[in-house]
Amino acid sequence: MKFTRNEAYNSINTTEEWDVTIIGGGATGLGIAVDAASRGYKTLLVEMYDFAKGTSGKSTKLIHGGIRYLANGDIKLVKSALKERGLIFQNAPHVSSVQRFVIPSYSTFNTFKFLIGLKFYDWMAGSLRIGKSTLLNKNEVISKIPKVKEKGLKGGVQYYDGQFDDARLAINLAQTAIEHGATVLNYAEVTQITKGCTGRVNGLSFLDKTTDQAYTVKTKALINATGIFVDEILKLDTATHQNLIRPSQGTHIVIDKKFLGNEYALMIPETSDGRVMFGVPWHGKVLLGTTDTPVYENQIEPRPLEEEIEFILNTANDYLENAPTRQDVLSIFAGLRPLAAPKYGNGKSTKEISRDHKLLQSDSGLISITGGKWTTYRKMGEEAVDMAIKTAGLESRKCQTHHLAIHGSTQEKRKGHWKVYGSDLQAIQALSQMDPTLHEKLHENYDYTAAEVVRLQTKLDIFVQNLKEDFVL
Repeated sequence: MKFTRNEAYNSINTTEEWDVTIIGGGATGLGIAVDAASRGYKTLLVEMYDFAKGTSGKSTKLIHGGIRYLANGDIKLVKSALKERGLIFQNAPHVSSVQRFVIPSYSTFNTFKFLIGLKFYDWMAGSLRIGKSTLLNKNEVISKIPKVKEKGLKGGVQYYDGQFDDARLAINLAQTAIEHGATVLNYAEVTQITKGCTGRVNGLSFLDKTTDQAYTVKTKALINATGIFVDEILKLDTATHQNLIRPSQGTHIVIDKKFLGNEYALMIPETSDGRVMFGVPWHGKVLLGTTDTPVYENQIEPRPLEEEIEFILNTANDYLENAPTRQDVLSIFAGLRPLAAPKYGNGKSTKEISRDHKLLQSDSGLISITGGKWTTYRKMGEEAVDMAIKTAGLESRKCQTHHLAIHGSTQEKRKGHWKVYGSDLQAIQALSQMDPTLHEKLHENYDYTAAEVVRLQTKLDIFVQNLKEDFVL
């Protein structure tokens, strides 16, 4: 398994031609790599930054069908996402869990409207349903969301959706791809797309940003899965390319859990701009968000706007007693969604733009995938590889990811942050046993230990030692 950069580059230097090469190491690119490698194709993935550094690392930490999309009539997207939600629970149970949500209602009509919609939501999940939506009276809502505003409260609805650790799943997907023979490499910036005499793409050049060394590889199929940067890659293919992507910024704030009440999540059914907003328990804190703000510049580290923060706080104030203020915000993060640019209208609103993914094939044979969300990463990977098979004339092989266990997968449930390590937890525990000092907390208020950090360094030390021994021999 090529877990080190040296091993990855050895594979790059010794592979004459790849079957599938993916640009982009976010949720979509990693999902494609897992799909292609598990089918037995020689697979390479290159990422300019850290894996999942962009949009994929700035999510609301939910795997869900999308209640707002159901309200907008996008039934196909919701049904597909609910199926994929169920498969994530089966394939990566260590990083996913069921989360109970409460929708407070201040109108009897709305209460029953929400219940009917959520019953339909449950039904669409079929055999992969994870819970049953139920009607709540006023007192039941208060018992589950103690900080909810009681004035005018009529009742509410409880429903079930999924929560996951986006960073850990991204790492586990990279590990899964590697275990199936893929080579994945970050800090590799694509600088050129190469073509044959017929004008068809046949490879790419990239720069190792850690050494400034350039590499060129050959490939049968090339897939552009770079999210908000998809247009930049398309311009390497066609200099006159017109942008397809219209980025939309989503901002979250983190507050103390005291502002929500307990383990239940809050779903605000309609914000002032006609969307939904969530208050979700997360590692002992609460995430509030998100926004949907049109922006005109792609950034790997977008900055939250003060008006977005105020929007979130004002919306929370409509539903929570003693709601958080600006001084209560512990941290803030923002990500950019790669939405399809609208063909008509003034383009000032992005909430109506579909969140479904789109696959495009350029005249050169370059495949690009845009849109989508974390929940449907597996399906996006399957469809992208299916298109690559047709485009590049690869030997047809069936998708293997419907029931493919993701690295670390285990049904054993653990408390706290330890659960997301899955089967890898044994290696961390072994380090603590070897050196009791590694069991010490990094901070007195949190359970993270030195062993969690040292485990990676230990792997590096072992690799260096092996190199020294080979040199001596």
